[in-house]
Amino acid sequence: MALPLPLDYPVMEAKLVAALPEGPQWQYEPKWDGFRCLAFKDGEDIALRSKSGQPLERYFPEIVDAIAALTVTRCVFDGELVVPVGETMSFDELLMRIHPAASRVAKLSREHPARFIVFDLLVDDEGRSLVDLPLEQRRSRLEAFAKRAFPRSATFRLSTTTRNRADVDAWLASVGMGGLDGAVAKRIDLPYQSGLRTGMQKYKKLRTADCVVGGFRYGSNSKVVGSLLLGLFDDDGVLHHVGFTSNIPAVEREPLTRTLESLIAAPGFTGRAPGGPSRWSSERSGEWQPLGTKLVVEVQYDYWNGERFRHGTKFLRFRPDKSPRQCTIAQLRNESQAAAAQA
Repeated sequence: MALPLPLDYPVMEAKLVAALPEGPQWQYEPKWDGFRCLAFKDGEDIALRSKSGQPLERYFPEIVDAIAALTVTRCVFDGELVVPVGETMSFDELLMRIHPAASRVAKLSREHPARFIVFDLLVDDEGRSLVDLPLEQRRSRLEAFAKRAFPRSATFRLSTTTRNRADVDAWLASVGMGGLDGAVAKRIDLPYQSGLRTGMQKYKKLRTADCVVGGFRYGSNSKVVGSLLLGLFDDDGVLHHVGFTSNIPAVEREPLTRTLESLIAAPGFTGRAPGGPSRWSSERSGEWQPLGTKLVVEVQYDYWNGERFRHGTKFLRFRPDKSPRQCTIAQLRNESQAAAAQA
């Protein structure tokens, strides 16, 4: 490609912080839960590169086609690949794209086409590098570029920006759901900080949820509890398995095991139930004991996606003051839709 930036050009990184900075030199954006991507176009030559520099073209053919259809001849822009599903965004659908079979990727791209959320312009449609300009100027040029290049495309969206911390607080109210991963702050007075963490800071806020304990697993080669299986009720009163928590303090495991064993009763989950062992686990680890719907636990989580917690959660405390029927999927689903609406 005859562009001023190479395909292995390092993206600007973000420093993880405990609190977002404030001041007139900062611009705020949502932090999207997707794949970071640099898009390159030089005539008919198109390339997508991940944060680590790996090619992504074969996994997102619809993005390649959309870039080819742009009215501009050349450009390089920075953004995030996401996959909308209904009113939310699905990281699971995104992960499934990284598949060796081209036929599988083609099928997924037709069923759930990806979207490119663009937040920076590094080379304009005249082929000029913009990386030495401060962000404030790059953003204004990106907005003008988008009017020329994206007006009829359903694939590309500009990421929301604000200088108002009240807007950021509204974003953070829906963190962990529907594709929103937190918030970032960028210095408007700095050039593009390729490969550095000096111009951008990111803030991720973990959230809590009250869940029914619908079952448990014994620890490996143990007679005491290893993990609690978490459930939430749907609108029809069906209890679905949505995740697990396992960081139970050691001194509490034996007495908790006795309590759990006294509550063993089928079926436990009346909807989606825990599956069997995976290819990484033993047959023993796939076994679980169903419980009557008596216990409620508060857990901390980072991502809610596909109507389940994507990662293991952190046990905080039991909630005897909460009714199991108050633990519903709807409370998380509604916030998920609010987060996706930011895109």
